[in-house]
Amino acid sequence: MQFKLYTDVHEFYHDTFDVLMCHEAQNLIPLGNIIIGHEGKDKSEWRNPANWLMATVSDTNGIQLTALMTPPHNITLYATGNIIDVNAINCLIDGLKEYEIPGVITEKTLAECFAREYTTRKGLTYKTTMDQRIYELKAVNPEVKQFGVVRLLEEKDIYFFPYWLEAFNAASIYGNTKMYIPQDGDAYHYRLSTKKLYLLEVDGIPVSMAGYTREMQSAIGVAFVYTPPYFRGNGYATSCVAQISQMALDKGYTRCVLYTDLLNPTSNSIYQKIGYKPVCDSLMLKFE
Repeated sequence: MQFKLYTDVHEFYHDTFDVLMCHEAQNLIPLGNIIIGHEGKDKSEWRNPANWLMATVSDTNGIQLTALMTPPHNITLYATGNIIDVNAINCLIDGLKEYEIPGVITEKTLAECFAREYTTRKGLTYKTTMDQRIYELKAVNPEVKQFGVVRLLEEKDIYFFPYWLEAFNAASIYGNTKMYIPQDGDAYHYRLSTKKLYLLEVDGIPVSMAGYTREMQSAIGVAFVYTPPYFRGNGYATSCVAQISQMALDKGYTRCVLYTDLLNPTSNSIYQKIGYKPVCDSLMLKFE
């Protein structure tokens, strides 16, 4: 096994892009990130590849394991063909011995295998911070009931958007109801400037939100799905996600991809009703 550490994001992109594309939906996160790094259009916050950890493990048959970490986020991994080789994992861990890895997010079996080996070697423990499922959609269920009008979130929505985004983060990322109260508006203005977030309005009132994340050759990520508690139970999130999913297909993408928290049966039910099909399970693990 041969470990290779990269300092040039373009070289990493050229070596790993086709490998990761073998399972495009599953590799939404690393694919989207290396596209961001390769294009170099946005180097704000974690997006500057100068700070990334990029590595591969290869044998005579080519790359067997791909690793990418964009600090402060967890490392993402992909075992080529989803064939897990413990020797490749240990080779990767040897190569990364000088680095601190906060956690891992990847396909469930690979995440558990890497976490066991890594924490044993480092004298650490690990815990699950989110048990996820990756879904993809190729056609929207035409029977989904539609409500209202979907439009882009704009600067005029800044009076409520930060609170909706932080409420989404609290529930879906941090796994609790503790919410950060926005102080500095720069991060929220940046989100609005990307023109990827959409709002569902019913009778002129904002009732639900959803948006796009990483854009790839044939797939696009869907995320930021949030409905305030007082508007829930009316089918607004279902309608909003269905509409922006159809918009993406109409633009030429062949599939929409999203992650769900398996502890939230409501969201999993909603997405399947729209037409999303399971791809694989994924784990987000934290090392302690």
